[in-house]
Amino acid sequence: MLLLALDTATPAVTVALHDGTDVIASSSQVDARRHGELLLPAVDRVLTEAGLKLEAVTGIVVGTGPGPYTGLRVGLMTADTFGLALGVPVYGLCTLDGLAYAADIEKGPFVVATDARRKEVYWATYADSRTRLTEPAVDRPADIAERVAGLPAVGAGALLYPDTFPSAHEPEHVSAAALASLAARKLAAGEELSAPRPLYLRRPDAQVPKNYKVVTPK
Repeated sequence: MLLLALDTATPAVTVALHDGTDVIASSSQVDARRHGELLLPAVDRVLTEAGLKLEAVTGIVVGTGPGPYTGLRVGLMTADTFGLALGVPVYGLCTLDGLAYAADIEKGPFVVATDARRKEVYWATYADSRTRLTEPAVDRPADIAERVAGLPAVGAGALLYPDTFPSAHEPEHVSAAALASLAARKLAAGEELSAPRPLYLRRPDAQVPKNYKVVTPK
């Protein structure tokens, strides 16, 4: 097994290789505006570090969000392209699940929250680092304060809003190393992984104007 994992659902552009036992190479850069520029060089970097060619990859793991439309689609489209080119399966994992796994909290409950912009967070609650209790959602921190009161929290969204998440701590962003490790563990246990379908949770920022005037040729 050789899994290539990647995620662009947060400001982190993160890539890793996992051989079924351990992460053998990884790269993470935080830049919310350059997902498209940074992702492929990061893939090249981890393959070079591992001394392997892309053709050696037997499966692709991609973070499915939730995340902003523009960043999230970069990773998903790249994963799909690699899968088609190599003829290998593409597995989807919730980005929040990757953060929960990296947090390595044996007993919860706890919260994972990433920055959704617009003064909102993407979030979910977990019983432990592998067991999600709620579906991913997007909300203003103040609106969920009672539901998450007293719970430890991880992620950039939690760190941004200490009034709602007073016990927030790292990891701040997801790592492809954690996604790859979680995927390898699930596959080894015979678990089915999700299809690589995006969790956008809300409409993209770019919208067609409501009073858009269609001009047709005479």
